[in-house]
Amino acid sequence: MVLTKHRCADAERWALDGTLLSPEFDFKRLCGMRSAEIHPYLTGLQTTEPVVGQVLPPIEYDQEVWACGVTYSRSRDAREAETDVKNVYDLVYEAKRPELFFKAIGWRVKGAQAAIRIRRDSHWNVPEPELTLLVNSHAEILGYCVGNDVSSRNIEGENPLYLPQAKMYDGSCAIGPGICLTQADRMRDLPIELVIERDDEVIFKGDTNTSQIKRPFEELASYLTLEMSFPFGAFLMTGTGIIPEKEFSLSVGDKVIITIDALVLENRVES
Repeated sequence: MVLTKHRCADAERWALDGTLLSPEFDFKRLCGMRSAEIHPYLTGLQTTEPVVGQVLPPIEYDQEVWACGVTYSRSRDAREAETDVKNVYDLVYEAKRPELFFKAIGWRVKGAQAAIRIRRDSHWNVPEPELTLLVNSHAEILGYCVGNDVSSRNIEGENPLYLPQAKMYDGSCAIGPGICLTQADRMRDLPIELVIERDDEVIFKGDTNTSQIKRPFEELASYLTLEMSFPFGAFLMTGTGIIPEKEFSLSVGDKVIITIDALVLENRVES
């Protein structure tokens, strides 16, 4: 089952597998339910109305997106290479406690086909394709979507304490195109592909697999919710295993296409 959100003629509406749900559907209510309650709730609100309208990011305006860092060895190696502050990322990769940071509030999040941005005060910017978990208020994983944790590598490389500036700014977070509702066990071996196009030519292509993530998804969700409550649920990016070479940086006009299994998130970089 795939949940999507749309801007229709009269209002924003949610859809399930291509048909609109009743206007009574409440996504935040769903995020407060136990996983076993979701299927009957959704089937009771299905309609036969086809989806019409712009695809929106599958998140409500006051929900939160968080992110994990250094969960792939490739990410650890790249971040060690970009900074003069050595060993810090290796310590995080090997530590019991994962790296967690706030990424975006819902109203800042971009959806499929929307514009993402790179910082004007940064000269080294990359997309970071990430499996993004939907975690409910009970710390259960309900499903996943595609995430793009756009990052300014040179800013973080100057000093790890600059992480918020490297990670959080207008247009730095995109998720979508919808949420695949499934069990965590079905997410452990999903292919992830990143394609970047410039002037209609592919300038970068890379791939990885969720099986390469060091930490179990349940562990990441448990640390996120250890001392914070999320009454309306939260989204959690799980780290990236695809990082372009050091010479590469995003430019205005580039098209970023991230595919995780059957979900495809496409965004263009704008100023």
